Amino acid sequence: MAEMVRKQIYIQERHERLLKRISKARGVSEAELIRQAIERETVGGKLPLLAPDQAAWDKILRFANNRKALRPSARPYRWNRPDAYEERERRFTKREKGK
Repeated sequence: MAEMVRKQIYIQERHERLLKRISKARGVSEAELIRQAIERETVGGKLPLLAPDQAAWDKILRFANNRKALRPSARPYRWNRPDAYEERERRFTKREKGK
């Protein structure tokens, strides 16, 4: 068995109730349930760390393509840092004068 390291964690009361209930139902310790959850969240576990949601990506791509279709001749906005600061300063001084 691998060497164990003691950890003290804080969980919500509802998590504690769930942990106790699942532990009893499965016949394993609460610590073992936590170790299993950590394994599931890592690459070596049963579940991938981050599984891409293909449907979500498809939705994003459709949205981006529809925006292009709405304004096909629109050129991207070009800016430079000094212009951005000047515009910001104009807005700030305009606000200060209005007080």
